[in-house]
Amino acid sequence: MKIVTLLENTARRPGLAAARGLSIYAETQRRRVLFDMGPDASFLENARTLGIDLAGVDTAVLSHGHSDHGGGLAAFCAVNGKAKIYLRREALGAYYAVLPGQEPNYIGLPVEAAKVADRFYFTKAYEDLGDGLTLFSGVEDDKSVRAVAPKLQEKTGAGFRPDGFAHEQHLLVEENGKAALLAGCGHLGIVNTLRAAKKRLGRMPDVVFGGFHLFELDPEAPESQALINATAAAMAEGDTIYYTGHCTGDWAYERLKEALGDRLRPMDCGAAAEL
Repeated sequence: MKIVTLLENTARRPGLAAARGLSIYAETQRRRVLFDMGPDASFLENARTLGIDLAGVDTAVLSHGHSDHGGGLAAFCAVNGKAKIYLRREALGAYYAVLPGQEPNYIGLPVEAAKVADRFYFTKAYEDLGDGLTLFSGVEDDKSVRAVAPKLQEKTGAGFRPDGFAHEQHLLVEENGKAALLAGCGHLGIVNTLRAAKKRLGRMPDVVFGGFHLFELDPEAPESQALINATAAAMAEGDTIYYTGHCTGDWAYERLKEALGDRLRPMDCGAAAEL
């Protein structure tokens, strides 16, 4: 099993483009998977630079309905005419960032996504895709171990309501006794997501790639300190290796690094793991 970050906020390797978003490639002996498509087509050129042929992808997954993960949907379909795109039906909702005194900012999927709707497969709370690929959503929302994001909202009629993240899903990849968890942003908390993955696997995954959505924490706030401590303690269970970035944030990354050491690694463009 091989997992490679195609696109992320940071590119330390020369020749790779960076953009605020995420796209990950996973390859097993039987499957070629694209997990998220970033905010635009930048991931395509990065894939070419990394020697990855996205025309050979047989399975595409959209982790949730935000444009920094699905902005490149149409671009992917232009180079790959066969892969189904697995997403939650709720991913087509009208999602916004809503801040006091500012116009709501649309952050949902681009309108161009409708042009490739014939490729969509709407997933249930649990989907066995075969060959060791499993999608799951409906993560239990224990708010004590996740960052609250009040600005993330969904438009309903003339008003807005807090995003419940029913549009979010996660991918488990299993092969030869190893298991990887791919999580786009983990809006409901990486601890809650890990708990759900452990319930599916019967153990912790061997490796995790994903954002942990901790970038808006106030380092001076006691509740932020408590959340980071609880997150680090939960992640320390077992021997899982974590690759993270995107929406995790520098302060949270450094605090988690102090607790996890070499088990926490940057998920920048080109980062790769083989199991």
